[in-house]
Amino acid sequence: MTKQHESNNEPNLEGFEQISAEEQQAILEKYDIESNVRTVKGVMKHVIFFGLLAFSLFQLYTAIFGQFPAQIQRTIHLGFGLTLIFLLFPARKKAAKHKIVWFDYILALLSVAVGSYWSMNYAELVNRNGTITQLDFIVGLIAVVLVLEAARRAVGLPITIIAICFLIYAYFGPYFPAFMAHRGQDLESIVNLMYYTTDGIFGTPISVSATFIFVFLLFGAFLVKTGVGQYFNDLAVSLAGKLIGGPAKVAVFSSALQGTISGSSVANVVTSGSYTIPMMKKLGYRKEFAGAVEAAASTGGQLMPPIMGAAAFLMVEFIGRGITYWDIAKAAAIPALLYFTGIWIMTHFEAKRVGLRGLRDDQMPDRKEVFKKIYLLLPIVAIIILMLTGTPVMHAALYGILISIGVAMFDKETRLKPRDVVDALVEGARTALGVVAATACAGIIVGVVVKTGLGLSLANSLVALAGGSILLTLVFVMIASLILGMGAPTTANYVITSTIAAPAIVALLSPNTPQELVPVVVLLSAHFFVFYFGIIADITPPVALAAFAASGISGGDPIKTGVNSAKLAIAAFIIPYMIIFSPALLMIDTTIPQIIWVVFTAITGMVAIGAGVIGFWYRKMLWIERIIALGAGLLLIYPEKFSDWAGLGIFVIMFVIQYLTQHKLGGNGSDDQNGQTKGITV
Repeated sequence: MTKQHESNNEPNLEGFEQISAEEQQAILEKYDIESNVRTVKGVMKHVIFFGLLAFSLFQLYTAIFGQFPAQIQRTIHLGFGLTLIFLLFPARKKAAKHKIVWFDYILALLSVAVGSYWSMNYAELVNRNGTITQLDFIVGLIAVVLVLEAARRAVGLPITIIAICFLIYAYFGPYFPAFMAHRGQDLESIVNLMYYTTDGIFGTPISVSATFIFVFLLFGAFLVKTGVGQYFNDLAVSLAGKLIGGPAKVAVFSSALQGTISGSSVANVVTSGSYTIPMMKKLGYRKEFAGAVEAAASTGGQLMPPIMGAAAFLMVEFIGRGITYWDIAKAAAIPALLYFTGIWIMTHFEAKRVGLRGLRDDQMPDRKEVFKKIYLLLPIVAIIILMLTGTPVMHAALYGILISIGVAMFDKETRLKPRDVVDALVEGARTALGVVAATACAGIIVGVVVKTGLGLSLANSLVALAGGSILLTLVFVMIASLILGMGAPTTANYVITSTIAAPAIVALLSPNTPQELVPVVVLLSAHFFVFYFGIIADITPPVALAAFAASGISGGDPIKTGVNSAKLAIAAFIIPYMIIFSPALLMIDTTIPQIIWVVFTAITGMVAIGAGVIGFWYRKMLWIERIIALGAGLLLIYPEKFSDWAGLGIFVIMFVIQYLTQHKLGGNGSDDQNGQTKGITV
């Protein structure tokens, strides 16, 4: 969560009724389970503090001097995570936060044992070559139970239930319907798979957590300590505050920037929303719409490279085939741009429809002072440049941390003291706990899928159910991804959807093709499709955590806020289909002219769709005009030359009619106090 700091050039927010830090924390604890932690005092406070610090120091040591063997690296990582989760996260949401109950001490001690067992018996376990003793079985079984309970506490019930269902499926395989049936696994085989191989708990998800993700979370913690989160708000207000419906556009811009360093849509909502939602309400936005803008924009932060809520690192490992982290970040760039452009357009037309103005001069920060601190963005720019030039991802993150510390020295307000550095290390480790639990639990799911072949079975069944229709298969996968993504954090969300839902798209686009021969562009398209729909589950009712958190700030109705969020983020429901039908958006195996044309038609189509959904362009639109605008938008988005030109022709005709009749038919089109341009100028 972004640290608020004092600044002489913050905008004048008098009368905007910003929520207090205590209220922000209450909302986080209600909707973001990773923020629901104990606040103990005395000796245990210091034990937890030094435990978190030791976790970060261990990860930094291995990042700098090299990894231990896979099983040791991952088990120590898991041991740290489980131990600290049981000390920090209460068993029940409403349990007392000021003390640790007796059984959590036992669970923490068992976690230490589970995390050190491989290190203490490494040579012996490797030499056994897959056979396990009775003691091994007991330790492994305890590890599985601890992972499930830690995930329930730190991540949420949905992923835990899914993992348990998969374990049941692994055991009772012969009793399932024919298309899902397998020979079944006994309890010893399941425990062996989960704890003594690198296909279960210690598989790819926790491997990425124990290497790339942790170091980037530390990078984000150091950025927060330099005040870059607050600077994002100041910069967004400076650039967008005076535009039509300025506060809504500030929310979009600020959330896009926050998304470059954040891993939680709910945390994004509370961090940016405590600042932007009161501004929007003050200037006339409905409560539900104000909350929806922030929720939709903050959720989009998970789609924003370079971090993408840590899913980018997982995607590299899951896709393989020589794909680099930079390839993923590059592929995500245009879809993310289109997502935020879509929300920007929708908020613009809503502001025009209602007649909302931008901020006054006295509500704006001093632009000169804001741009003097543009150097605070250097660490993010440096990370991108380093990866573009081929620097290993982990080294790029380490350099980013050092650059963050160096940049902070430029100004006494942001200068980091030794205590600030220690606090950043502690906060980075605390942020990583949810990721550790999520990736370990996700490893259970992946392990069962790999062992039983369930992914391929579900993929073939889904394609058969759709009768081989591409569009119908995509609709089924979309629904599955939305359901699987409900209530799950980004990392777990992606692991689940990519394991269960993505194979259906791959099977459809490359039938009867071995995994190693499937074109990279097909794999990327499939993974981005499920990733997008898994993420926007956060703003899709009935379980729309980001929208519910926003309603906690705005005071609006949670369900109405969720519905408005989904409407504003309509681009997110369209972009994944565009990726499948027009993979040029991913900038893989394409030319620059093709990319320019696809982006141009996509943005133009979103303008038409935005106008049709909101019902306003230069003036209030008739129902027939809204339908025509929506049709033109869909034609422009569909990647065929005929549809592009047909859609463009209809768009131009609609634009001319709207422009020429804006005054005759009661156009609203209110300019702000500085005489801003009307219409599609955003």
